[in-house]
Amino acid sequence: MDEILEKSHQLKQALVDFVLDAEGELATALEIYAAEQSRRKHGDNQQDLIVDTFLTEGKVGDKTPIDLFIESQPDLTKSDRELLINWRRSFMGLFAVVEVLSDGFQLQNWLTTKNYIVKPNNPQTIKELSRCKEGDILLAQIAPITDYWTFFSACTMLGKLGKPKLAVAIGNFKDNYKHSLYGDAPELLQQAWQSVAQYHQQFIEFFGSDEVTMPGYQLNKKVAEFQDILMKQNLSNAGIDDTKSLAQLAQDAGMDETEIAAAAKESGADAKVVAQLFDQKSPTKMVTPKIELPAELKKAEQVTSLSHPRWGQMFLPTYSKFKTILEAQDWQSVEGAEKLIRYYLENPTINVFIWQRLTQQYPQQLEKILRQLLEIPGFKIEQLPTLLQEKFNKPLEPELPETASVPIHLNNLFEEAVAEVNKSKSKNKTSKKASSGFGR
Repeated sequence: MDEILEKSHQLKQALVDFVLDAEGELATALEIYAAEQSRRKHGDNQQDLIVDTFLTEGKVGDKTPIDLFIESQPDLTKSDRELLINWRRSFMGLFAVVEVLSDGFQLQNWLTTKNYIVKPNNPQTIKELSRCKEGDILLAQIAPITDYWTFFSACTMLGKLGKPKLAVAIGNFKDNYKHSLYGDAPELLQQAWQSVAQYHQQFIEFFGSDEVTMPGYQLNKKVAEFQDILMKQNLSNAGIDDTKSLAQLAQDAGMDETEIAAAAKESGADAKVVAQLFDQKSPTKMVTPKIELPAELKKAEQVTSLSHPRWGQMFLPTYSKFKTILEAQDWQSVEGAEKLIRYYLENPTINVFIWQRLTQQYPQQLEKILRQLLEIPGFKIEQLPTLLQEKFNKPLEPELPETASVPIHLNNLFEEAVAEVNKSKSKNKTSKKASSGFGR
């Protein structure tokens, strides 16, 4: 093992001890960060991983724990300082094992397709990863050493995953580590945020407003229309040929027409569009994902869709009723009023922007209702953001929404996973019918 690799393990341990032994502002910052991460993550609460990500992501004022550690250690060598400073580039990723090396692995970040040579820096990690094989998927945090990287935290080995399970793993990663989605590709993150603003503008151009309300089935049709226009615009901007036959496109994508048709049926898109998206030679780097109303919203009497250049697009089947409560002479006389208001306060899908919109339209009514409901006599509407953040765990800044564009290889994976699931369902149906026939 390289001397610098061994040194990285010692430095990392010293850094962790420094943070865990800290008092004052650093200790408070870790406590707040840990509470926030525990709320975000679904599944096992890995305390060690939270501490490890805090080392590079945490903030004490305008400084990171690494900055504070360097300041507290005047005897650090120049190479130690450089190593610590480089660790600011550490990030969480979902990696595929491309090759098992004698002293480590070649990994590819599934989210960005970037490749890394990553080496364990301690015997325990070496032992844990000894079972890793090519094609295995790892959830790991890595940090740079020199021209290679090391594992900065304990890895979660997911084994070999078929496309449907891999798509689920990526979906879970997106939910649990949104801040790490493009940790090694800030240019993709920038494009994704730009696409949200562009989507919002296109939404207004199509619907004529940033807020529309209509029956669920009708809104679903309009959203499908809107999505189709967006898809064709994206393909046109990328210079993708829409004149080829489906057979030609399927051949280009390395799939048969049946698979293309199954994916198209599931996604609600035109088969030609799906085929073009499957084509890995496409010059498009990022594409807008398919947005569709869930089944329960399609059946809803009224659904409101709100759009925002940062928060993205939201679908609310109860927004009209909420406004009815705010417009009533006596809000408590409206059936189910308290339950619905508490839902808006407690449910994480009802974000701060939705409350901001309601506050702009009904400031006095909301102030009065929240005073009574939450039993805070002196509550002022200006205190609402703090209340939402501290009492109801709602972030004041948006995370990358579902309307953000995604790298085309991820879009392809999800479409292929859907096609594979459909194919499996179709086979099961055929098998059941055959079984039923023979049984008779």
